[in-house]
Amino acid sequence: MKAIIETGGKQYHVEPGTVLYIEKLDIPSETDVTFDKVLMLNGTFGRPYVAGSKVTGKVLKHGKAKKIKVYKYTPKKKSTRKTQGHRQPYTKIEIVKIA
Repeated sequence: MKAIIETGGKQYHVEPGTVLYIEKLDIPSETDVTFDKVLMLNGTFGRPYVAGSKVTGKVLKHGKAKKIKVYKYTPKKKSTRKTQGHRQPYTKIEIVKIA
């Protein structure tokens, strides 16, 4: 079974056994999470969601992604150069069941 789910403002193509890194959810590790915003289920598209369908996953861990450098620069002006770093928090999820 294949599905497309929506979470955190993004869409993910999932199958049972798929491991996803999604936007951080406030759910403890080793618990189940259910996604009810299913956009497609086995080639059947919803308008906007497929009624009565759910995708169940298991939260594996929480963490932060690799650090990215943000460099702001304005040419020909020495006073407007700034370097920042950012680490985006994520939740690692394994898809268990599609119903």
